[in-house]
Amino acid sequence: MLGDYPDADEPRLPLPTAAEARDAVGYMRLLETLDLTPRGQAAGQLAANLARRLPTD
Repeated sequence: MLGDYPDADEPRLPLPTAAEARDAVGYMRLLETLDLTPRGQAAGQLAANLARRLPTD
């Protein structure tokens, strides 16, 4: 993924904690089960991708 950093005078958002990221993955998996459109499928794929990147502890 590529992107630009905002200007130095703009505040930056903190990174999510591991617990917050796990919660987000759970919500995306729930969305996949409730939304049978391609958007729901995409949410499931994103959840799976993010889950693989989270620490297992």
